[in-house]
This record gives sequence, C-alpha cells and structure tokens, in this order.
Amino acid sequence: MLSVSSFALSFAFSSAFLGALSFAHDGALPSPAAPVQSAGSLAADALAKERAAVERIFAAALVDYDAHRLLGGLLEAAPHRLSGSPGAAKAVEWCRAEFAKLGLDDVRLEKVMVPHWVRGEKNSLQRVGDPRPIPMLALGGSVGTNGPLEAEVVEVRSRDELTKLGERAKGKFLFFNQPMDRTQKGTFPAYGGAVWQRGSGAIEAAKVGAVGALVRSMSLDHDDHPHTGAMRYDDKLPKVPAVAISTNAANALAAELAAGKNPKLRLELSCETLPDVESANVVAELRGRELPDEIVVIGAHLDAWDASPGAHDDGAGCAQVLEAMRILRTLELRPRRTIRAVLFMNEENGLRGGRGYAEAHEKELDRHVFALETDRGGFAPRGIGAVKEMHAGLAPLVALMDPWNCGRLYEGDGGADISPMGPYGVPLGELLPEDARYFDFHHCPADVFAAVDDREVSLGAAAVAATAFLVADHAGTWPRTRIETR
Repeated sequence: MLSVSSFALSFAFSSAFLGALSFAHDGALPSPAAPVQSAGSLAADALAKERAAVERIFAAALVDYDAHRLLGGLLEAAPHRLSGSPGAAKAVEWCRAEFAKLGLDDVRLEKVMVPHWVRGEKNSLQRVGDPRPIPMLALGGSVGTNGPLEAEVVEVRSRDELTKLGERAKGKFLFFNQPMDRTQKGTFPAYGGAVWQRGSGAIEAAKVGAVGALVRSMSLDHDDHPHTGAMRYDDKLPKVPAVAISTNAANALAAELAAGKNPKLRLELSCETLPDVESANVVAELRGRELPDEIVVIGAHLDAWDASPGAHDDGAGCAQVLEAMRILRTLELRPRRTIRAVLFMNEENGLRGGRGYAEAHEKELDRHVFALETDRGGFAPRGIGAVKEMHAGLAPLVALMDPWNCGRLYEGDGGADISPMGPYGVPLGELLPEDARYFDFHHCPADVFAAVDDREVSLGAAAVAATAFLVADHAGTWPRTRIETR
C-alpha cells in the first residue's frame, strides 16, 4: 500500500497549516455512523448501474479532452495567481464565470483574507567577480536584503551536520544541500524527507548567526530550474533572506567547496510582505436529488507560485474539478447527495482558503460525508487515496475505474486544503496520479501548459467525477473518521 501521509510533510513547516489542524471548536464530534456496506453486500444490479455511470463519465471526459481546454483557458486568463495578486483576482472571476456557464446550483464566492507577498524587481545571486547569475528564486515569505549582501558559504547536507556547525556559519550564507532521496519508493516521501530545509532553513540559519539561507531545490531532476515554495520565520530570531537554487547550481557550489575553494556570493532581493488582501474561494454545487443536505466536496487550489503559470500545481486540479462538474451536469447524473466543488485560495502560502471554508461551514461539517482533493498534478491517475474508515465501502466503487488503470484504493489522508475538515470527522481523500515526474515541475518555471498531457489530465477529471458521483449516490451510509481532539 502506498501511504500518502507524507503529503502533509510538505506543509509541516507552515504555521498556517499547523494552525489548520488545531483551531478551536466547541462541542463533541457526532457519533460514528453505522459501518458502510461491505464489498460483498453490494447488490449486483446496483453495481451494474454504477459501472454504467462510470463508463459514461470516462467516455465524456475523453471525447474532447475538455479538462485540457479548461486548463488552457485558466492559464491564459490568469497565468500568475499568487495570493493577493491581480492575477489571483482574475482567476477567481474566471472560475466563477465558468461554473455559472454550466448552470450549476448556487455558484458563489466565499470571501477570505489572504497574505500578499511580492517578489519585487531585484532577485539576483552571483559569485563576487563573476557576472553570470546563479539560477535562484526567493522563497515565498522571505524578507529582502536591503541592498546587496555579500558573504562566504558554509554547506550542510543533513540535520546532523547542522547540529555540529558551531560558529562556522556566523556571518556567512548557510547552504542546505540535502538532496531528495532517490531510493524512496515514491517521490512524495522523498520530498517529505528533504523539505525541512526549505521550510525552516531561514530559522536554522539565524540560530547559528548566518546572514542568509541558500536551499537546494526540492527536485529529483538535475537542471537549471530553481524551485520556490513556502518558508517560515521564528519571531524570536532575526529574519534572514532565504532562496532556492537549482540542483545544477547546488552541485556546482558543492563541488567548489569540496575542492577547497571559498566562493563569496552576492545576493540582492527586494521581496516584501504587504498587508492582507481580500480574495475568495469559488464554490458551485450539483444539488442532490434525495439527500441534498449531505455533501461530498471535490476541491483544488486556485493560487500558484509566481514563478510559473502553475499548470500542474494546481491548475490541473482546478481544471479537473471544473470538468468533473461539467461532465455530471451534461450527463444529467444527479446523485442522491450534493456534490460541492470548491476552488480554494491560498494553499501555497497560508491555507487561508481551506481554513476559511471549514470555519464558514462549521455547522454543516457533520453532514459532509467525504472530501476529495486533487493537488498532485495532471499526470495519469492511478487510484484514490482515502482514510481507512472509507475503504470497506469505497473499494468496490473505485474498482469500477480499473479499465482506465486508476481503480486502486490506497491508504491516504487527503490534501492540505481539505485538512481543516478532518478534525470534525469528515473522511478525506485525494486523487493519486503517477508521481515520478511531479517534482520536475513543482514550484518552478517549467510548470507550464505544454507540460500537461491532454489525455492524462482528462483521465484525472473523469476519476474525480466518478469518485464523487459514486460516493454521493451510494445508497448506504458512510462512516465518520474518529478524531479524538481538534
């Protein structure tokens, strides 16, 4: 079984994400529902009906590859969608209009306040005396340098080396150079094992008196694309600038240091954090025919880092959610329960959309029977990850997608945006596509429309639509997750 709990590790260094897992709530969890029907108890005629629906869904997704068309439309309308930016506002309006075109129920914007970090015009790193730039991107949330900053470099390749630094990094750049582990069975565990450098590198640098943090990009590829991402500070320590450098640049710098050279680098950043900005989650529904107050959420995040159009992360997910709703509406597949699409704002650097949704819908979360997220790129789907409480009932339904090679059910804990619903007992899940190449594109300039295959992203949209429909249309009851505290 593939465990996807490592996904949460990518956000473990975000105070916003940690807060989402521990925000206060009054009252007790609802009692767990009766166990869902087992695979063997599903009537053959009911399973045949659901299989026919799945076949219609996949056929509709593949006939014109509309998920790919929707992705292209989003990227053209809003190629830069970092929270708080004009591009993010354009993306919100574009998606609202697309939902409205489908004739869905209760299309609306749900307001949230989001962070507004800007990269600024000055972003350069080079060796002193060498005009050639070192490929780099400031990490999201970094402070600027207040003019050029020059210093020598000290390298660490593990947490253990970090603890043994002593005074060697004082007044220097601390260079974090622990590669993602290629021997891991999946790329997400490899990412989870290395991303501590990006998340807390600036904090660790400040602790040892370094003037800034240079972080090896979170990628298994060897190229010249720097990969940005969220980082955080400790208010009790000085805030030092932090940047990601490409894997090729990291290898070259490490080779210089290993050869006994002592390069001096010059860094200049003008990034800054501005006051929060009002934005919104985009919401639309397909109302259930029998149990409209019971809800299945399908979601993705609308924001993306400014370094690229964010085609895989998470434009593809947004397109899949839009396409899933289009398919179900066009085929007139109205399930027993309501399917609610939510395109969340501010997953990348704050999780305000996910937290805001849970807070705004707190009183109805006991009627949310499942939440499914798609935020692992637009690659070919391989199955669905879900909390173990859902497996008995979900396995025979997900297996209906076997003909398209995406019918496996894995143990999983959902994605970041839906995580704030977990403490209320909402069962969580996510679409699991092929992940071998995901971190070649993640948070870097290579994450462009051309990197997303039309058939693969459309297959993912069909898997989202089918899973949401099957869960929402199920005649039995679904269990709650057992969360002790929140």
